[in-house]
Amino acid sequence: MTSTEFTELPDLAARALGGAVIAANDEFFAEKENLLNPGAPEFRPHTFGHKGQVYDGWETRRRREPGHDWAVVRLGAPGVVHGVNVDTAFFKGNYPEECSVEAAANPGYPSPDELADAEWVEILPRSPLKGDTANLFPVDSAQRFTHVRLNIHPDGGVARLRVHGDVVPDPRWFAGMPLDLAAMANGGAVTDCSNRFFSAPNNLLLPGNAHVMGEGWETARRRDDANDWVNVQLAGEGVVRQVVVDTTHFKGNAPGWFRLTGGTDPDRPQDWRELIGRTRLQPDTCHRFLVTESEPVTHARIDVYPDGGFARLRLFGELTPAGRERIGLNWFDRLPAANAVAVLTEDAELSVSAAEVVVSKRPLTDADGLRAALAAAAVSEQAAADVERIILG
Repeated sequence: MTSTEFTELPDLAARALGGAVIAANDEFFAEKENLLNPGAPEFRPHTFGHKGQVYDGWETRRRREPGHDWAVVRLGAPGVVHGVNVDTAFFKGNYPEECSVEAAANPGYPSPDELADAEWVEILPRSPLKGDTANLFPVDSAQRFTHVRLNIHPDGGVARLRVHGDVVPDPRWFAGMPLDLAAMANGGAVTDCSNRFFSAPNNLLLPGNAHVMGEGWETARRRDDANDWVNVQLAGEGVVRQVVVDTTHFKGNAPGWFRLTGGTDPDRPQDWRELIGRTRLQPDTCHRFLVTESEPVTHARIDVYPDGGFARLRLFGELTPAGRERIGLNWFDRLPAANAVAVLTEDAELSVSAAEVVVSKRPLTDADGLRAALAAAAVSEQAAADVERIILG
């Protein structure tokens, strides 16, 4: 992945996904929470408070002793980090010289004190920063993390932190629940689109309702005979039962019609099946449609005619056994070793030694690979069944 390609991936730390800055060692001049503010940083010159110029970012005091400053971020969607954007916009004489980023995998809702004792892994070594610049750093990591820690050396201000990557959901939360196969939080992702002039297509897959038009996807105005579209990779192979196309807030620029197709070969969209034929849309309306096609799909494409934008896309349905298996194995393979051992010992009651044997056999590319690992660990039939239920569904 190049130095900029990762910016097209979801921001795992986004507030819209539930991300939050939960601790910082110093925020004397500007609050740590600003790091995750949506939208670009702003600057109003000669706007002074009691502590100096007001900045739209996180800024620490001038450090007079050895060390560095830091802020801890809980990812809204745990996943594999492929790159970070440490944006120093408007910080010119007060930006840090360098930064580094660490990551940790702590399930549940740990407190800042508990995270201080976490096992932190460096995913971005100490790297130079430029002022008033979006500093883009690719990250080479394959593990699933829940938190990141931004270190600035030695002090200064950062306007925004974006943590781009692939969402890796915990499939144990899928059991018995209605599932939006396209939702970003469940592992759905936009793979391509025709146009993103006004706003990004990833917004379509965010949780909750859009509050303004800018929180959806909107294209430029077309002046030809073609149409705009978005391709979505689903969380896993599944059968789509219901579709939501929400044009809320899009009043003079909603599409006139849409069409939904789906398939299992992303390289041959021409072979995909029609899930919903070309259908009229209304402005500022949350539309719901039933799908009668029952064949499983892994990818979907929504075509809008001729252009415009809408707020949210929901594809409700159920995973196939193969889809649930793939999600479970991907999750288990990407857990740090200590987390994977904990899953097996706490949820399936394996011995530590048996769990370590299973974990040592990763990556487990299919169900047979998991069963071979369980056989190598010599676990009982009941324990093996429990592990398969947890990981494979």
